[in-house]
Amino acid sequence: MTVTLRVVLDQLVAPTSLDLAEASASLTEALIATAPRGCDVGAIVPSPGIPDSEAIAGLSSETRLSMRRRELAASWQLGVAPGIGKGLIHSPTPLAPLVRHDRVNETHQIVVTLWDLRAWETPEELPKAEILAGRALLSRVTKHADAVIVPTHAMAERLAEVAKPKLVKKLRVIGGAPAAGLRVPSDAVGRLRALDLPQTFVATAGGSAASDALGSAFAAVVASGWEGDVVVLDMPEGDEPAVIDLAAAAGLAEGRVHARGPLDRWDRAAVLSHAAAFVASSARADWPWRAVDALAVGIPVAAVDSPVLHEVLADAAAFAPADELGAALSRALGEDAERLRVLAGDRAKGFAWGASADRVWALHAEL
Repeated sequence: MTVTLRVVLDQLVAPTSLDLAEASASLTEALIATAPRGCDVGAIVPSPGIPDSEAIAGLSSETRLSMRRRELAASWQLGVAPGIGKGLIHSPTPLAPLVRHDRVNETHQIVVTLWDLRAWETPEELPKAEILAGRALLSRVTKHADAVIVPTHAMAERLAEVAKPKLVKKLRVIGGAPAAGLRVPSDAVGRLRALDLPQTFVATAGGSAASDALGSAFAAVVASGWEGDVVVLDMPEGDEPAVIDLAAAAGLAEGRVHARGPLDRWDRAAVLSHAAAFVASSARADWPWRAVDALAVGIPVAAVDSPVLHEVLADAAAFAPADELGAALSRALGEDAERLRVLAGDRAKGFAWGASADRVWALHAEL
């Protein structure tokens, strides 16, 4: 008898985050590639189903629900999950059909994944509705999930400070990785030209939210003595004026700052490959997507002291407190540049979706 692990792939139908969509697809491809004998992988998706452009080869089935993602999310947050059926369910995000079930007698398992704790760490930066929805969802996770995956031990420790002991007992640490196939494209120069970006710069990521700490990144650029341009990735839509104001407050002229929104994996790799260094300035407990991308393309990283960044980057970054980040960036651009490039490449080898998939299969077997 074949055992099917069904993965919730709402992000491939109606993505709310490019990172979550890429992680969902990358993990699912790896689960298919590493499936144990007698096991296969299916999908649970909202209407209208996975578009052809996002199709994943090797899925054994697709449980297509009648609701679209927005309605589905509202329904699941209330504990209403018709049409799901029983079996092994894995969600690469917090969203899952979390209902009361009997794991032992019904062989019904539900595992979810948390990538950030913003609803608890920085609620003042989020819409009230998003905070309430996030906390309500975590309440259902606490009651009904059989396991909760977080990508770092540091996040697990931070979550333990705000979550109930019942949830803490369910935590498992399985790391993320760069998007599957992330590599520098052969047309990187052309992509930079299409994005209207310079050929060399210091890169960072985020928006005007205080916890993104772009102000610290800009101040570090000035303190390091870097006289070239700065490229900001992942800027939220409409945030450019506020980002430019932060740069100006740090002493960076508007003409030196190039802010761009979320980019696909190929454009990101092209951009980061031309960066002299990447500045990781946020100390939140989030999985550091762009810093891991920077490792994957082998560029020096300067990072603020934080438990998550120390755990993920290890010795492949120059670390400093936020108010001394300029000194770390100066080292990453100068005396430590070549050493950090080598260490970045070595460290990047430790992040692979295949390894994560193996651990996911092992977790479901354990449950």
